[in-house]
Amino acid sequence: MQTTQIMGVDIGGSGIKGAPVDLARGELAAERHKVLTPHPATPEGVAGCVAEVVRHFEWSGPVGITFPGVVTGGITRSAANVDEAWIDLDARALLSRQLDGLPVTVLNDADAAGVAEMTYGAGRGRQGTVILLTLGTGIGSALFTNGHLVANSELGHLELHGHDAETRASVKAKEDGELSWERWAKRLHKYLAHVEMLFSPDLFILGGGVSRKPEKFLPLISGIRAEIVPARLQNNAGIVGAAMAARDGH
Repeated sequence: MQTTQIMGVDIGGSGIKGAPVDLARGELAAERHKVLTPHPATPEGVAGCVAEVVRHFEWSGPVGITFPGVVTGGITRSAANVDEAWIDLDARALLSRQLDGLPVTVLNDADAAGVAEMTYGAGRGRQGTVILLTLGTGIGSALFTNGHLVANSELGHLELHGHDAETRASVKAKEDGELSWERWAKRLHKYLAHVEMLFSPDLFILGGGVSRKPEKFLPLISGIRAEIVPARLQNNAGIVGAAMAARDGH
């Protein structure tokens, strides 16, 4: 194993994906392996899937793992798109046990993606206030001020017109409602305008799987003062950020 390679795993509401990451370049060192997130997404079920991903690579070193919710000190504090049994669980201990004692680091999924984008991607070298939003099953957020992360911001749960914002503007909301790109872009615009009113960011970075198709929706969004760009690492940002956290002993 090269010393610049660390394993990263990204737990999402629909899929769990991972790969070794070359941290010298900020790129996956092998084709990522993905399995479906179990439903219900119980701790034991998800941990088993994480182990399946890690063992696919015959990995034996540190592992960074993202979680779609608030994480403090390896404890998962919220569970918006996974089973409620995750709340106040020692996820780091559970996942390490499933991985036969490998050292494990656990952090919020959007924070991981944000750190990766700020280091290797669309936010590299940017100062001021930068907000990364991961658009998928829910909406994750990573908030940076002059390059420093404000952890666990969870801006997808802001109330917007009486609704949890991610239930209106996530990719899942688009798919469940069979919304056109135009209708979804209107919802996303309202959400971005609300976040901009609260935080006055200089830059929005939009991540998640939808970042592979920026031409479908970015031209439909206007009237936002902040610059809006797609995530450069696209849907691999969480994996890269997880590996960074494991390297740094986050």
